[in-house]
Formats: sequence, C-alpha cells, structure tokens
Amino acid sequence: MAELRCAGTPLMKRTFTESMWRNDPRFKKLCKALLACRSEGELADFLRDVGTLSELYTWSERLAVAERLQEGESYREASIVTGASTTTVTRVASFLYDGEGGYQRILGAQHHHSTPPMRGEDGVVRRARKS
Repeated sequence: MAELRCAGTPLMKRTFTESMWRNDPRFKKLCKALLACRSEGELADFLRDVGTLSELYTWSERLAVAERLQEGESYREASIVTGASTTTVTRVASFLYDGEGGYQRILGAQHHHSTPPMRGEDGVVRRARKS
C-alpha cells in the first residue's frame, strides 16, 4: 500500500490532545455549526449528518448517565437504569465532577425550570411529578 504524501511530507492522521483540542480550527467550526442551529430539529438533522447512529446513541447515553449521577444515583444504579457499562458510567462521572463543566452547565440549564429531585424512603432519587 502506498504512503500518502503531500509536498513530499507523509500525511499523518490528526488527533486531539488535551493541550490543543479547544483551539483546533476544525473543532471551532464544529462548535460554530452547532450554535448556528436554530431549532431542536435543525440540530438533530445536523447531528445525524455528522455522526453515526452509534455515536448519537453513545452521546445520548452519556447524557442520561450524567443526569442520573447528578440526581444522586450510585454508579451501579445509573448503569442498570441506562444500560451503560460501568466503564462508561465511571468515565462520565470523571467529566461530570472534574471536567470542563459542560455537563454541569447543560444539566443545570435543563433542570432550571423543573422540579427538584426527591429521595424516596428507599434512598433512591426520584423526580417529583408535576401536577
């Protein structure tokens, strides 16, 4: 198999590193594209065009795990309820508590107008039903 070259230099697959991901021009364009979506439908269409169904499912699952952990569920409970592996739950928890604050901001915005979680007699966190 021939090596790909550009102006005599081998082409390398680019990856993000912790020190540069936020400033990568392609990542910045992706962020701007997401911000340009004017409705949930537009955003869903865009995400479907750029992500595989597996990627969309994984992102959705991670957000569901973060919601459960934010509400006080144990890692095990979050894994059982969402179907996510304990590895995924642990990864989400590390970003929820020690990440860039993205989960915290999004979950705070989503729950800003909702009813606060309630803990049942069994200690499991449940959201109160709106009347």
